[in-house]
Amino acid sequence: MDNSDKLKRVFSKNLKLQLEKKGLNQTDMARELNIPETTVSNWMKASTYPRHDKIQLMADYFNIRRSDLTEEQPTNLIEVQPNFVKIPILGVIACGEPIIAQQNVEGYMYEFSELLPTGNIFALVAKGDSMEPTIPNGSKVLIREQSEVEYGEIAAVLVNGDTEATLKRVKKQGDTILLMPDNPKHEPYIVDKNNPAKIIGKAISFKVTL
Repeated sequence: MDNSDKLKRVFSKNLKLQLEKKGLNQTDMARELNIPETTVSNWMKASTYPRHDKIQLMADYFNIRRSDLTEEQPTNLIEVQPNFVKIPILGVIACGEPIIAQQNVEGYMYEFSELLPTGNIFALVAKGDSMEPTIPNGSKVLIREQSEVEYGEIAAVLVNGDTEATLKRVKKQGDTILLMPDNPKHEPYIVDKNNPAKIIGKAISFKVTL
């Protein structure tokens, strides 16, 4: 292995470690630093080595020294790495398909397994301000798949012919089910035969995307 290959291998190893520590994947970093994902992928595979300005950009991003990315790190201490779970982020729901079908997935995020409840977990991106200030627009919301929630809990609900997932509080007045926004500027969604809805999961946490 020549010196250039060694530099690529060391950088790749250190970059993967920093992404794991921050709970991100290469897509997240590429998007936030405005770097082509193919470029980041080549760094991760140790196929290419970044320019000095890109190394500094990533060092600032992780709040570390450049040498933490470019030099071999001491191995006298064994670092126990946490277990990460790959969580699908759903986009438009394909009608009639399982919720976490491949065609419904628009990306992935990673979370510590120790912080997640049992069950099938997926994520939705909050679009719009209907759940503000509780859930800001653009937040990645973790959902545990389940068909029922308690009164007043925030749920992911399929509407518009089971093709769109929305986040709302589920409340009931008599026999009427209401999907309530937290933002008073928005109107409740009244569930009836003309406006059917289906609960697909309970919101358990969210992460604000910077």
